[in-house]
Amino acid sequence: MLAVLMALCVVGRLAFQFIPNVQPITTLLILITLNMTWLDGWIVAIGSMVLTNIFLGMGPWTIAQIIAYSIVILFVALVKMIVKKSQINQQSATVIFSLVSFFVGFFYGFIVSILTSFMIGIPNFWIYYFQGVSFDLMHAIGNFFFYILLAPVMNPLFKKMKQTYF
Repeated sequence: MLAVLMALCVVGRLAFQFIPNVQPITTLLILITLNMTWLDGWIVAIGSMVLTNIFLGMGPWTIAQIIAYSIVILFVALVKMIVKKSQINQQSATVIFSLVSFFVGFFYGFIVSILTSFMIGIPNFWIYYFQGVSFDLMHAIGNFFFYILLAPVMNPLFKKMKQTYF
């Protein structure tokens, strides 16, 4: 199952590569983390980053992307736990997680920028970071819309998978 989800992430990222920072991979990782476990999301994230960067270009940013997705997945797992304990209804949870998916676009970009600046030695981090905020905005908007489009399709598939295999 994880290999199929990894393939879906890879194909999704490669299919949307022509739009800077707009790709369904982040949303798919959020949905995997919400419907499965953080470990499943983490495994898919690592494999997806390595495989897609073979096609798109491997470099020090690959490590930064893996670390950033690891932190994002842990953040989503934490929000999932809080929402679950709060016993929020499904409609409110959908709104919360669509907003989380939007926020994660900026959060991911900030983490990658910090790690990249340390790895390649950029002396003025804030100038580097603010030059990329427009790309983070595109990532955030893309995440939001992909979540709205993919959650109604993927969540029932995850439920069916749980009933069938577990």
